[in-house]
Amino acid sequence: MRREGLVARKKRRFRVTTQSNHSEPVAKNVLARKFNVGKPDRAWVGDITYLPTADGWLYLAVLLDLCTKTVVGWGMSEELDANVALSALRMALERRRPAAGLLHHSDRGVQYASESYRAALAANGLVPSMSRKGNCWDNAPAESFFSTLKTELVGDRVFPSRAVARTEVFEYVEAFYNRTRRHSSLGYVSPANYEKLIA
Repeated sequence: MRREGLVARKKRRFRVTTQSNHSEPVAKNVLARKFNVGKPDRAWVGDITYLPTADGWLYLAVLLDLCTKTVVGWGMSEELDANVALSALRMALERRRPAAGLLHHSDRGVQYASESYRAALAANGLVPSMSRKGNCWDNAPAESFFSTLKTELVGDRVFPSRAVARTEVFEYVEAFYNRTRRHSSLGYVSPANYEKLIA
């Protein structure tokens, strides 16, 4: 390996983002893995991940529309609390203005089960749904998005700062993923173009 200039890839430290050991109420799994949704703004899935930076972790929360694969809302914070998830929800609600009855699915994390988050869902007529305990497949579309983001944007690197990470995530989500990146499940068009096709 030395002769060929090869070095072993270090395994990145695992960071838990789902804090499901809490006393807050947990919603039923209403979505039940019905990921094929025929119209926009009928079902959103949400999750939180972490990004390594030289300043420490940066937490990213997203909400994805199951029909169009569009990231309808996102938020970033250095704190792993309900506010990062609420930022994504507020953005999604402001951008999309969905009708009452939209299904909102997430994991069982305390951020989504918190009183403030539940109140925001109720105030906007969203129906909460949560994955079963320890079952990441129940939220597979959100997990898949994070896998794609970490493969295409992050890779093995550590961002030099939280500010740099914020800028690059913004550009990835808004300029590339939503508007340019083609999805096989959408007939090889971007989420933005797919929304135009089905409008």
